[in-house]
Amino acid sequence: MMILLVVTFCVVIGTITYGVVQKGRDEINGKQKIRKALKVNLSIFIPVITAALVMNIPSIAHAAEATSQGASGLGYLAAGLSTGLATIGAGYAVGAVGSSALGAVSEDPKILGKTLIYVGLGEGIAIYGLIISIMILSRI
Repeated sequence: MMILLVVTFCVVIGTITYGVVQKGRDEINGKQKIRKALKVNLSIFIPVITAALVMNIPSIAHAAEATSQGASGLGYLAAGLSTGLATIGAGYAVGAVGSSALGAVSEDPKILGKTLIYVGLGEGIAIYGLIISIMILSRI
């Protein structure tokens, strides 16, 4: 495991050093060489990290068996995912509806109340996710 981490660290440091040297030499060719170096870095870094994770799966599984409350961890994970994904969805909804509402209100100020209702519906998505999260946490 330590060997994989050292190899990964050396690849990242080598890529950064290569990029700094190329940037200092020539601006136009340096960007192309930096992109090439980053591609090489990712093609080495991702398999090494994947191998490190695969090698650690048995020890992680053994540690999970040793705990007495393995199912509660999944409950916490579900609560976090429900809140997080609902918040991401609400942010996307409010962004889309809010920008449209701002444009509509700039043309006709009388429809401000109607647009606030739609923005509130988008924000309600996050509240639903939070309620589900609270329900999951109350079951644990």
